[in-house]
Amino acid sequence: MNDIPQRMRDRLSSLQPEHLDIEDDSAAHAGHAGARSGGGHYNLTIVSPRFEGLNRVKRHQLVYDALGDLMPSGIHALAIKAIAPNEI
Repeated sequence: MNDIPQRMRDRLSSLQPEHLDIEDDSAAHAGHAGARSGGGHYNLTIVSPRFEGLNRVKRHQLVYDALGDLMPSGIHALAIKAIAPNEI
């Protein structure tokens, strides 16, 4: 059983998300070098007031900082959509 999405949720809770969606896209990348090494491919949508006033790079840095050592051991590729609540 893959517990990476739950571990991601646990760590991203530090960003106080109002909405959090994690899609495991690993099956579409079967045979890819990252899949063979155990790292998964994920799509992340997160809505957080912590993103207000920040550009995309700063938002992504907050996400990567929260995920810590899951990159790249548990996560090989991560597509991030980071949104402030006032942008919905």
